Amino acid sequence: MGCYILPDGMQPSTLCTKSRLAPAAVRIVLLLIVGGSLWAQQQTRIESPEVLPDHRVTFRLHDPNAKEVFLSREGAQRVAMQKDDNGIWSVTTEPLEPDLYGYSFIADGVSLLDPNNTEIKPNLLGIQSVVHVPGAGLSWEVSDVPHGTVHHHFYKSNIVGDQRDFYVYTPPGYRPRDRKKYPVLYLLHGFSDDASGWTAVGKANVILDNLIAQGKAKPMLIVMTLGYGAPEIVSRNGPGFRNADVRKRNFERFTDALLKEVIPQVEKEYTVSSNRKDRAIAGLSMGGAESLLTGLNHLDTFAWVASFSSGGLGEDFAAAFPKLDEQANSQLRLLWIACGTDDRLIEPNRKFIAWLKSKNIQLTPIETPGAHTWMVWRRNLTAFAPLLFQ
Repeated sequence: MGCYILPDGMQPSTLCTKSRLAPAAVRIVLLLIVGGSLWAQQQTRIESPEVLPDHRVTFRLHDPNAKEVFLSREGAQRVAMQKDDNGIWSVTTEPLEPDLYGYSFIADGVSLLDPNNTEIKPNLLGIQSVVHVPGAGLSWEVSDVPHGTVHHHFYKSNIVGDQRDFYVYTPPGYRPRDRKKYPVLYLLHGFSDDASGWTAVGKANVILDNLIAQGKAKPMLIVMTLGYGAPEIVSRNGPGFRNADVRKRNFERFTDALLKEVIPQVEKEYTVSSNRKDRAIAGLSMGGAESLLTGLNHLDTFAWVASFSSGGLGEDFAAAFPKLDEQANSQLRLLWIACGTDDRLIEPNRKFIAWLKSKNIQLTPIETPGAHTWMVWRRNLTAFAPLLFQ
């Protein structure tokens, strides 16, 4: 299987030429575009993004021929940029909360990466540039603490029928030959992300490093696997996530691949517990729906279940969870359902929570400020991880 590796300075990601999910040709074209833009701007030195001391951020783009340029930033409405006499478009934000923000430029209707910024937010359908607004004490900021290790695995899925990958975070102090068996969190990405989403963007490994060092979370492994049971669902020319039949097949095959392929591999290669009380499953958006469908329908496998901004369950909850009743309370150590109040999925999540309560299922509902963004999900993981395996 041939692979194309992004150069140093960009977010680490391995892109395989035989994968329908991340065609190397697309990425090569992307790199050529970015490289060409950088070359074109050599004679006009631009700093972009520029994070100011008060946490305002100035974005700049040299495009003298553009008629209009907008800044599109994660979690915000797009804003118009202004052009100066040198053909440089710019805009300065209000002070931003410390975090990592994806963004892009829209020049005459065309979405562009920032050619002056090598930090990239990987995504199968919409790559963005990333600006880091630093803040002391945040769980996703790299600190002077012991660090775990992120391992990258590849395997052929006989269930899905493709080559795919998963990542495993092992905590500081993990030794393969130790007798100690660790608990495992299976952490799922959202629609259009790839298997690297929770490390490259969500910073799950950094969050756990800090929580473990602070004594707030138990040492655990985190397994982050590719979330597509029907890969065509994320194809640019495919049926898409809104196709109910494809979405159902996507969920079902994902569950099968997780239970029959990924978990056995993890339990063979790592010193982890196979006790259901030591397994948790959580995910964001599409991965949130997958965590609920997989976890609540397989309580013999998982005792801890969570979703962050779950999307894709539909409204026929009885059909999706045919055996779920109040007897599940004796098996569930925690059912934790979170969503941002500005998220378009807040009402579907509230409906699902109301249905669970009508079935006398015990759960912890969480509503926080925020929309459908990684800024919400990093905080969700920070709040959820300390509750596990207590």
